[in-house]
Amino acid sequence: MKLIEDSAELDCEVIGNPIPEVQWWFIEGEEPIETVTQLFDGAREDHVRINATYINHATSTLILTNLTLNDTGVYECRASNDPDRNDLRTPPKVKWIRSQANVIVFEHPVITTKPDVVNHQNQTSATLTCNLTNTSFIIKGHYWTHNGKTIDKSESTSDKAFIEHTIKKIDYHSAGLYTCVFRTEPEVNATIEVKVLPYVGAYKHSENANEKDKAVLICVSHGYPLPTDWSWYKLGKDESEKIPIVNGTSDKYEIKTTPNKTTLYVKDLDINEDMGMYQCQGTNEIGSASDQIQLRVRSQLAALWPFLGIVAEVIILITIIFIYEKRRKPDEINDDDDSGSAPLKSNAATNHKDKNVRQRNSN
Repeated sequence: MKLIEDSAELDCEVIGNPIPEVQWWFIEGEEPIETVTQLFDGAREDHVRINATYINHATSTLILTNLTLNDTGVYECRASNDPDRNDLRTPPKVKWIRSQANVIVFEHPVITTKPDVVNHQNQTSATLTCNLTNTSFIIKGHYWTHNGKTIDKSESTSDKAFIEHTIKKIDYHSAGLYTCVFRTEPEVNATIEVKVLPYVGAYKHSENANEKDKAVLICVSHGYPLPTDWSWYKLGKDESEKIPIVNGTSDKYEIKTTPNKTTLYVKDLDINEDMGMYQCQGTNEIGSASDQIQLRVRSQLAALWPFLGIVAEVIILITIIFIYEKRRKPDEINDDDDSGSAPLKSNAATNHKDKNVRQRNSN
């Protein structure tokens, strides 16, 4: 079961030896006045696609795109490995294995949404409502999505045809596409847009680069809708003067943009001309927003100054040590160092206590 403009995909797998051929046929109407038409890749003004592989067994996929009410009917997968399967003169002898699938295409139901669009300039909060007015669909539940993701605690098994969702604060976080989905066969939905001014922010509010090098300034955007136009400006000293930077006017600047990001390349930096404040501005259908980036440009000799400072400190330290060593007084000689030159005292009595030596007086 599908809605108008949806797509349908049917798969068929066949096992046999030798590997069978697979064909797709469309059966419209009821017996005995039904009509049978063989389908091929590119049929119905290229709305039919058939992909088939014959490796270990046969597999074939029928894809129907941009469905209309006329696509409702029976689709038949036929398979045969009879050598005479394509000989029109002997059709009764050829055996085809068949498998069928029904495709039913419905018109889109009427879902009334209020409001159709939410504009941040008009309100700071909103209540979104959906009303399924087509009573032929059996409702088994419903839920809400925000930018394709299911909103927490929004799922319900109620069979109500009227549902609502409240946005407490409208900002770039809550902006986007809100979809109410009714669990019917097939599922039906409607979408409400919540639009706000773009949020524009610098990736880094301060960038440093060396003279003669290249600087890269980046701004990003969030919210819905994203900016359709980006602009860059070089601000004057009082930041009231804005000089537009246009891509391609010179080799100095290059701008690359996507809906949610813009990048400014400033080449061959000059310390006098390029240093300063830059402004990025994003504009969508609601309005514009901007942010600023400060670019600092260092001299080519900037890396040399720390090295020279270290060298100067080393030279000063060596000079101080040299002067200190020159002016320091020599150490005084310790008396203990001359103890070896003093005569040693001897005790004759001790040395000769065991000898009977008499000392005679020369008188």
